[in-house]
Amino acid sequence: MDLIFATHNTNKVKEVDLLLPNDIRLISLEELGFHEEIPETEATLEANAQLKADYISDRFGLPCFSDDTGLIIDALNGAPGVHTARYAGEEKDPEKNMEKVLKELRNISSREARFKTVIALNFNNQKLLFDGIVEGTIATKKIGDEGFGYDPIFRPEGYDQTFAELPLQVKNQISHRGKAFQKLINYLTKRKRF
Repeated sequence: MDLIFATHNTNKVKEVDLLLPNDIRLISLEELGFHEEIPETEATLEANAQLKADYISDRFGLPCFSDDTGLIIDALNGAPGVHTARYAGEEKDPEKNMEKVLKELRNISSREARFKTVIALNFNNQKLLFDGIVEGTIATKKIGDEGFGYDPIFRPEGYDQTFAELPLQVKNQISHRGKAFQKLINYLTKRKRF
């Protein structure tokens, strides 16, 4: 089965490709020659994920899924939340985003946070949502050089390392994205229509 992943983020494509069974072929937007930016104009992660999946499904007529992820920091009243990718500006610069979070938490000892991923799947004329959450804390500085996004400052619950220090296989087992994608994969595997 061919399944489009509606993202331009090559790191996400690599992570997800490792999780998929061999009978599902992941197609990236780059493979399709689609380089447009899909506007994320909705107020929730769920609505943004669905917006992107609908946009690509309508355009290419193939099964498609999209995700939206938010970093939710309690001391910042849930920010950056739905604005996670653009927290420090429209250029979506991960370094600037992390710097902004670290600056805002500089004198705050309570650093509880969670990542939430929502996946919207358009498949067999159905629209389905899957989510995954990982609890953790925000480190006081960037540590590690693996992963992407906020990985160098997010320490998952039960671990002394940040996501950027953990091997990808470990991160995939415990991460918000890994949990959400496992729900997606379980659903697709049970369908047996491909």
